[in-house]
Amino acid sequence: MNIPHPQLSGTVQARVAGEKLWLHPFRAAYWEREKTLLIADLHLGKALHFRREGLPVPAAVSNENWDRLLALLLDFRPQRVLLLGDLFHSEYNREWEDFCQTVEQFDQVSFELIMGNHDFLPAEAYRAARLKIHEEQIQLGPFLLSHHPLEEVPEGLYNLAGHIHPCVFLQGSGRLRERLPCFHFGLQQGVLPAFGAFTGMAAVRPRQQDQVYVIAGEQVLEV
Repeated sequence: MNIPHPQLSGTVQARVAGEKLWLHPFRAAYWEREKTLLIADLHLGKALHFRREGLPVPAAVSNENWDRLLALLLDFRPQRVLLLGDLFHSEYNREWEDFCQTVEQFDQVSFELIMGNHDFLPAEAYRAARLKIHEEQIQLGPFLLSHHPLEEVPEGLYNLAGHIHPCVFLQGSGRLRERLPCFHFGLQQGVLPAFGAFTGMAAVRPRQQDQVYVIAGEQVLEV
């Protein structure tokens, strides 16, 4: 049974590895018991990177990322934010300074980054952002948190990861076929949707026993 958050429209509760996670249409999960916000694949700075290369990427893409991130921090008021890799897309640009300022505004929150394949800024940049860095996966309760989905998950643990940018195709009336980002939870492994507004998606093939929650506009829906 999907339980909507009593104060946050569009958000639903899912039970994963015995824990309750709030799934938000802004492509993030909140673990209420641990007061921890889980976000994967922000890819901040990507739009500006492509504009520098001469591609006409609208500035609104970057604004959407920041608006959603700030809304999540204000709505949930987490004590801890775990970033499951690919925080920043490419080489340093001014959006990193925007991120540093955001972290500074929420100085009571612990921001932690599990390193992904796009996380190659100099170490001093991460120090300036007050980030706690995890080079490999970390365990928190029943969850083993990583950027890449693990090939083998130790018995008794549940792997939560990013990197895939999961989506599913839903068939509508006639030939209508809609591609939607999703949260995908299997028996031992779950993948969060990519947070970044300017990211691609990869279709996943859920098994019958899996839980899949699509993000349809401003709602999270189980399918």
